[in-house]
Amino acid sequence: MNKITVIGSISTDLVVETSQLPKIGETIEGDAMTMSFGGKGANQAVAAARLDANVAMVGTVGLDDFGGQLIANLESNRILTEGVKRVTHSSGTAIIQLYNNDNSIIYVPGANNAITTADIDAVSETLLSSELVLIQNEIPQAVVEYVIEFCHQHKIQIVLNPAPARPIKAEHLEMLDYLTPNETEYEVIFPGQVMSETLAAYPNKLIVTHGAEGVYYHDGTQVVNVAGYKVEQVVDTTGAGDCFNGALSTAIVSGLNLKAAIQFANLAASISIQKLGAQTGSPSLAEIKDSEHYETKWDIEQ
Repeated sequence: MNKITVIGSISTDLVVETSQLPKIGETIEGDAMTMSFGGKGANQAVAAARLDANVAMVGTVGLDDFGGQLIANLESNRILTEGVKRVTHSSGTAIIQLYNNDNSIIYVPGANNAITTADIDAVSETLLSSELVLIQNEIPQAVVEYVIEFCHQHKIQIVLNPAPARPIKAEHLEMLDYLTPNETEYEVIFPGQVMSETLAAYPNKLIVTHGAEGVYYHDGTQVVNVAGYKVEQVVDTTGAGDCFNGALSTAIVSGLNLKAAIQFANLAASISIQKLGAQTGSPSLAEIKDSEHYETKWDIEQ
């Protein structure tokens, strides 16, 4: 399968499960605590690699023990890590509260904020050998913009998952191939704009995920709603969006049309939320093919 390069955050997730949320100044007893690997960039890289995509990772981790573990985890998922640089900052960390089958997150970027445009120049050959670059907003905005400009100049497909949300310059919107906000991120990027009109302004580019409502995009003729897949039990929604983006990118480089790519990504995300963990929840290609919803016409190869 063709190469996907993911540029983004690589972090450690500290996950606390709780049956109640503390008030300010209050101490409560949680139900469980686990440590796992995360960072939106790493999550999306793992999601694509689990689907047998050829994935390279670009990012920064600390010289601490966490940094070594984060690189080893990527490599255990068959992800190329030559583009992962170690820096003197502490490795990135996310504190995740799981409550009532949903999550709230405090993200401490640490080493993820140390990546520079010079680091992107250093991996230019990796980018040039890629069919698609996938990037998010858990790294400095200047680096994100630099990558968008580089990919546009060299005609490399680029997907921006704008999380956490921040405004995007009009010229960079035009350079993107795909933009994948959720409904909350959409409001930050396009404040006060009617979604149907904005989708029509960016046909086959703007892909808005909308929870239980599914995914919306404009196919050049009309707004299309791609329904999600219902699941019997939601275990953990952490990383569902990352799984969607990794799977979407995999489907795109596999040659699926946009609607089929979104359907494939929806299926991957629906499987991921039935398991615990942002990365451990991401399904393998075999798991997706075993689903009753998998369509053989997608022809995703292992």
